[in-house]
Amino acid sequence: MTLKSCLKSMRLRTLPLSLSGTVVGIAMASATCTPEAGTVITLVATTILLQILSNLSNELGDTLHGTDTADRQGIRYSIMDGEMTVAQMKRLITAVAISCCISGTAMILFSFRTLLATEPLLFILLGAAAIWAAMHYTLGKNPYGYRGLGDIFVFIFFGLVSTLGASYICSHTLSPLWSLPACGIGFFSVGVLNVNNIRDMKTDAATRTTMALRLGAHRARIYHTVLIASGWAAMLSYSALTATSLCDWLYAATLPLFVLHLRGVWTRSDRSLDPMLPLLVMSTFALALLFLI
Repeated sequence: MTLKSCLKSMRLRTLPLSLSGTVVGIAMASATCTPEAGTVITLVATTILLQILSNLSNELGDTLHGTDTADRQGIRYSIMDGEMTVAQMKRLITAVAISCCISGTAMILFSFRTLLATEPLLFILLGAAAIWAAMHYTLGKNPYGYRGLGDIFVFIFFGLVSTLGASYICSHTLSPLWSLPACGIGFFSVGVLNVNNIRDMKTDAATRTTMALRLGAHRARIYHTVLIASGWAAMLSYSALTATSLCDWLYAATLPLFVLHLRGVWTRSDRSLDPMLPLLVMSTFALALLFLI
């Protein structure tokens, strides 16, 4: 096991997506307070570690269930290429899971100054749920990602939990309107998963159930269009209700990127769909950064 093989399996290109919800959450919290540096740093670190934990666990789960084969349409990772053994991957996952616990605990302490109160205890439980969800998308005896439930979990944890959790950790308050951007990021995040599932329909059919397989290729693309449109509807609705200047609409400059992405999803298939994944990831991240600005 080398550093190169570890980084390969960590799938660093996915990190901007997981950070998008955190960035939007910090942005909304900044409207009511100035987030503390220690809280923000540990929040970002915990977000990154949870995404890495998810990526590593997904690779191990797909390997153990026989999903990742030579016919895989997407990028190949370390176990498939013989650069890492299953035992080494398990040790790496354990190390990252422990790091998540340490970083998450530090984040809660920076925010609340204690672990022995109702709010920090609730965040500890939420953190435990996030770690479980990160590890059990494809890992375990009955992974939820193999039962077509991935879309629901991604919407909850990449959208609602990531965004609203970041807002509360930074500001200790919530606004009902903040649920709109949270849903927006959730819809875009589900879109990333859906493109992945459309691309892998041929190889997934033998071992798992996904929303794309349930819908079929054409309806899965309609579903994808609805996801992207819903994400934009949520973001624009929030701005329509809260904007006080044109600067509050700055993120709308990323709309052409999403249109370009949708065009690619409708005109490409199989392996040629792979570039549409990073395009949607980086478009969502760019939207989040402009939303923060």
